[in-house]
Amino acid sequence: MRFVSPFLLLSLTTLAADWPQWRGPNRDGISSETGLAASWPSNGPPLVWKIKGLGQGYSSLAISKGRIYTQGQRDGKEWVIALDVKNGNKLWEVPTGNPYSNDRGDGPRGTPTVDGDRVYAINGTGVLVSLDAATGKVNWKQNFVEDYGGSVPHWGYSESPLIDGNRLIVMPGGRGASIVSLDKVTGKVQWKAGNDSAGYSSAIVADVGGVRQVIALSGQGALGVQENTGEVLWHYDKVSNRTANIATPIYHNGAVFVSTAYSTGAALLKVGPKNMTEAYFTRDMMNHYSSSVLVNNTLYGFSNAILMAMDFDTGKVLWRDRSVGKGSVIFAQGNIYALGEDGVMGLVRADRDKYQEISRFSFPKGGLPTWSPPVISDAKLYLRDQDNLYCHDIKAK
Repeated sequence: MRFVSPFLLLSLTTLAADWPQWRGPNRDGISSETGLAASWPSNGPPLVWKIKGLGQGYSSLAISKGRIYTQGQRDGKEWVIALDVKNGNKLWEVPTGNPYSNDRGDGPRGTPTVDGDRVYAINGTGVLVSLDAATGKVNWKQNFVEDYGGSVPHWGYSESPLIDGNRLIVMPGGRGASIVSLDKVTGKVQWKAGNDSAGYSSAIVADVGGVRQVIALSGQGALGVQENTGEVLWHYDKVSNRTANIATPIYHNGAVFVSTAYSTGAALLKVGPKNMTEAYFTRDMMNHYSSSVLVNNTLYGFSNAILMAMDFDTGKVLWRDRSVGKGSVIFAQGNIYALGEDGVMGLVRADRDKYQEISRFSFPKGGLPTWSPPVISDAKLYLRDQDNLYCHDIKAK
């Protein structure tokens, strides 16, 4: 079932601003696009197209070279799916394994990662696949439980793979394989590190005082691993809870911000080439299923159900607002795009001094929360609600 806007047929094909992985080009939730609409009408920006048929799941989107990649579950299988950005038409789909079932929603959670002519994805049961981006042909496949002794977390593997140079970095969890580096072409193990179980977070990579580090939030805490050797450099467990560590770490200027919910809190860690010290710990910011964004030294994110602005260096709360309800955030062109879990999309000024909502609109949703974060690519705003995907035009007119 598909709707296609008439103006789409008249538009010229342009080179898209890609969003090739979880949280965008730099894995930080920030889009560098300009020329976006400063506000929206009450019924939302123009709908370019909408489709059904993705299946169950909370996987967000990766967009590269005219294709959208996501995951879904239907017909008793989990799938990686490729769509055409122009109209949402399905280009290919590949089954990755048995269905994943859970009381908070079935299906895959992780977002695919695109790297050149390959796409990588992890399904809800921990099957990792490398696929040809153009055709979906399987290059190789691994299983986190069978190959690394990992255990499927209570709410399923939710990680989005990290590419760094020739490395594919994943977090199977389990003894000796908390974090694993693979040759991205062959899948061969380069190193394994740590004994933590898998959490629900996705790793980042940063250069710290001349040492490149993989920075991750596992089931037991935050840790830094030397990228070229797999040596565990530091570990911090104060921010970990016993339920779910989910948000992606944020690195800036020699410091790492990590946050969890369930009455735990957030920490800023000053990191060096081989060490880490706590700069502050606060219970004022508790990221649950979504990650904050850092703009001009200000963190914008949901502390449970409240949207907040917080100073990165000090942890000082700048403002709080109920906004669109509990949700997810990304940033583009001076604004926070806040997606509430009840199907409300808000546009909020990224202002340290006060909450300024510019626009909002609602879209139809099913019985599960809209937990898949929004994506911006080539002046289009993409919103996924389980089986449904909406593409809105947010270019300034």
